[in-house]
Amino acid sequence: MRRKLPPNVEKNVVKGHVYLSYRVGKGPRIKLPSDPTSDEFKLAYVAAVAGNTAARPTPAKDAPRSIGALVTSYLSGDRFLSLGLGSKAGYRGRMDQIRRDHGHRAVSGLTKERIEEKILRPLHNRPGAKIDTLKKLRILIRHAKDDLKWLAVDPSEGIKRGKSKEIRAWTDAEMKAFENRWAFGTKQRAAYELMLNVGTARIDTHLTTWVQADADDFEYTRQKTGVPVLVEKAQSLCAALRALPRKHVCILTTEWGRPFTVDGFSGWMRDAMTDAGLPLDCRPHGLRKTFGRLLADAGATAHDIMAALGHLTLGEAERYTREADRRHGGRRAIVKLEDHKANRIPQTSSVSLGRLPKSRGESK
Repeated sequence: MRRKLPPNVEKNVVKGHVYLSYRVGKGPRIKLPSDPTSDEFKLAYVAAVAGNTAARPTPAKDAPRSIGALVTSYLSGDRFLSLGLGSKAGYRGRMDQIRRDHGHRAVSGLTKERIEEKILRPLHNRPGAKIDTLKKLRILIRHAKDDLKWLAVDPSEGIKRGKSKEIRAWTDAEMKAFENRWAFGTKQRAAYELMLNVGTARIDTHLTTWVQADADDFEYTRQKTGVPVLVEKAQSLCAALRALPRKHVCILTTEWGRPFTVDGFSGWMRDAMTDAGLPLDCRPHGLRKTFGRLLADAGATAHDIMAALGHLTLGEAERYTREADRRHGGRRAIVKLEDHKANRIPQTSSVSLGRLPKSRGESK
């Protein structure tokens, strides 16, 4: 059953495109985002209900040589436009946040102390956002220094990035729990098999098509890096796709029969994982890590893993082989230790080797 739209939300379909708007009676329509499951829709809907007809306010004009003007300049420049689609989304999202929070600040007024106190300290309880903010801020500072000549030195020099908790691979127990909850024939299982057996990231998974699924091998291009990837389809992936009804050109669709957005897909997978009883530190992207771990455990070389995951450098793939070597080495070490323990007691008793000497004194 399709989920009902919130009160006073109208749905219009024009040439195959879905448009949502908020309207009370015969009052004015307020345009809303087309994905009612997204956070953007929820915020716009709340603003519309509250009577804010400017549900999507346009930002004020950036002051000259401000951080807001710097962000605008970078996002319209060649460095940004040459990025892959996946990288563009991440860069734009974080830099728009920097503009909203600090766009009024003058670029010339940035110092190491002000960056740490005003920009980074409010993110002390969000280490991932803090690291990414510093990373994007340094890209903006480099643009201001090298391209625009607004700065003579880098004010962020000397600021430590810190560490964030890396997304981990799923455990065997977590994989089993998800498989027990979502059987073949469900979209959740199909998404799981795609990410686990092809190694796709969420941005590569949510728009996967049946044309790709019907090919002899599974081929796609990573949105983040533009690297083409070709892998053979695993048996469990084939089984999951065969059991899934075809209702759209995309394999995975929302309850309204439309393709997912990236964030919508992430939230949908998070709900599926919660229903399976998985912990919060178990992330959808961890299935890509699991794919690399399973390849390494099966004896795949670093070059094989690099090709299967679409890595740009061999070093990224070597992490999986090193981890597999440590695990295998640890197992072999314990086996050798157990063998050593078992052979410490001689198989032939000392009685059969003759009598013990009467004296144990040192020989002269």
